[in-house]
Amino acid sequence: MPGVGLLCRLGSRLLSTGRHGSVLVASGTGIANRRGPWCVIARNLINDSTWWHEHLSEENTKFLKKITREEFNAQMASKMCPLKDEPWPLHQWEPGSKRVGVVALKLGMMPLWTKNGERLAVTLLQVQDCHVLKYVPKEETGGKNPYLLVGGKTVSPYHIGQSRLEEYREIGLPPKQKVTTCVVSENAIIKPGTPLYAAHFRPGQYVDVTAKTIGKGFQGVMKRWGFKGQPASHGQTKTHRRPGAISNSGVGRVLKGKKMPGQMGNWYRTTRGLKVWRVSVKHNLLYVNGAVPGYKGCLVKVSDSNLRHYRDYSKNLPFPTYFADGEEELSDELYDEEVFQFTEPSIVFS
Repeated sequence: MPGVGLLCRLGSRLLSTGRHGSVLVASGTGIANRRGPWCVIARNLINDSTWWHEHLSEENTKFLKKITREEFNAQMASKMCPLKDEPWPLHQWEPGSKRVGVVALKLGMMPLWTKNGERLAVTLLQVQDCHVLKYVPKEETGGKNPYLLVGGKTVSPYHIGQSRLEEYREIGLPPKQKVTTCVVSENAIIKPGTPLYAAHFRPGQYVDVTAKTIGKGFQGVMKRWGFKGQPASHGQTKTHRRPGAISNSGVGRVLKGKKMPGQMGNWYRTTRGLKVWRVSVKHNLLYVNGAVPGYKGCLVKVSDSNLRHYRDYSKNLPFPTYFADGEEELSDELYDEEVFQFTEPSIVFS
């Protein structure tokens, strides 16, 4: 209705001259001028967007989901053997080499015990459908090192834009829920489409975990920074949870970084130097020491620790990554030498 928009603009201009518009009403005695509202502004909003299954029957919806699932499984099965399908040249580890990271799903926490009886709190991270998506050379980024785009956890294609789906079709992989950037060295480049597993890491090494923290909203200084607060009595009025003075007359301004009320959580944070106590090759699980950022069920980025004290632990790791069709054979469960395994006897008689 093109005339509706014109009528709305005309009415808004006339009403902007005063609180009420005036209208001329024909009467038997002549033309009278009456005050009061004279029109109702209406606008016809047309929304053509629909859900992908809105005009499909229940049987057709189930059939499309089944076909899509089979297509995704076939795509990922074709990428299981990257060493046999025109592999890229592999290089050896050198001092200063930096491997790619993985995208993992945070499952929760559980305890482990050492052989000395010490209890350890670990976080379970599962690597689900993690693949290398794209290789970007350093000439395009303008940096010192190239980087790889890594995606994890396959999602439904019916809620993703057409442009992004075209990119995944070129790669030959299903769409991913989380895509992250991993800076690598020149000798650690991996062919796009290569799957990444939990065996990319080994027990005893240290990793860095990056994720978005749990959002707490806008909070005051007592919850956000742990302030004590003002006294409950002795002349205090409505200042019990206030921060108090934030500067003085000598400075004349508020210094940068002052702890004040504001947004708490919902920021990307990195926990560095977490030890890997156990790796489940069968279920693609990582048992990482301590807590990691994010809520249960979120996707995190796991990479080799960048701390100087732990860089030497990357010497004996699979480089550039672990290949399932390679020559290396691993057991279903890998443990650190300090972790107690419940399959072993707890008491030994000499």
